[in-house]
Amino acid sequence: MGIAGLLWDIDDTLFDYTTAERLGVLQHLSDEGLLSEFDSPEQALWLWQQDMEHAYARFLAGELGFLEHRRERVRLFLEQIGRSLPDPRATDAWFGRYVRCYEDHWRIFPDVLPVLDALRHRYPHGLLSNSSTPHQHRKLKKLGLRRRFSSLVCSDEIGCAKPAAEAFAAGCAALRLPAEQVAYIGDKLTTDALGALGAGLLPVWIDRPATDPEPAPSGVHRIHTLADLPGLLEVIDFGAMPPIG
Repeated sequence: MGIAGLLWDIDDTLFDYTTAERLGVLQHLSDEGLLSEFDSPEQALWLWQQDMEHAYARFLAGELGFLEHRRERVRLFLEQIGRSLPDPRATDAWFGRYVRCYEDHWRIFPDVLPVLDALRHRYPHGLLSNSSTPHQHRKLKKLGLRRRFSSLVCSDEIGCAKPAAEAFAAGCAALRLPAEQVAYIGDKLTTDALGALGAGLLPVWIDRPATDPEPAPSGVHRIHTLADLPGLLEVIDFGAMPPIG
C-alpha cells in the first residue's frame, strides 16, 4: 500500500535540543554565579542532564505534572552543591531564568526546512512527542514550524508515551491513517525507531552523529541526514527494499 503519511519526533529530530540545552544551562549557571561551584562545565552539564532524565521519567510515568517535574529538576540539581530555594515561586523563577537562556539558543537543524519543503505536497505531516502540548506548541510556533504539520500529539494529552504502541497509534489516528501507511522519523533508536517498528509503522532512525558502527536493527531504516529521506521514501513507495544503516 506504500507510505501515505509522515509522523515526526521533535526534539533532536527537527529541533537541536541537545545544543540548546547545553549552551542554555551553562549560560544560566554563569549568570547565576554557580558555574564555579562545579569541578568543570562538563560536570555541571552532566549533573543537569542526569537530574533532568530522572525527573522526566517521573513525568512520563504520570507521577509528576510538567510544572512539578521542572521543580524537581531544580531541587535535585541545586542539592548537588548544597543549595536550595525557599518555595515553589522561587523555584519557578529560577527555572524561568534558565528557560530564557535555553530559548536564546533555539534552532532547527539545517536539513529540516529543505526536506519539509520537498515533501510538503507528497504526504500529510504530523508530530508525536513525549512532552507537554503547550510547551511543544509554543516551541514550534517560535521556530516557525507549527503550520507545516497537520497534527500535534503529546504524551501529556494521551496518557502514554513512546515507545508504547498506544502513543504511536494516537499519532496515526491524528493523521487518519493506519500504522502500516505511516513512516515515523525520530532520533532515538529505542524510543522512536524500535517503538515505531513494534507499533507497525515504518521506522526511520535519523542518526546524525553516525557514531554507531553496528548495522541498524532489522526493520529499521537509518539515515544520517534528512536530505536522504525523500530518496528513501521513494524507493520504499515504488519497490521493497531492505533496511539501510
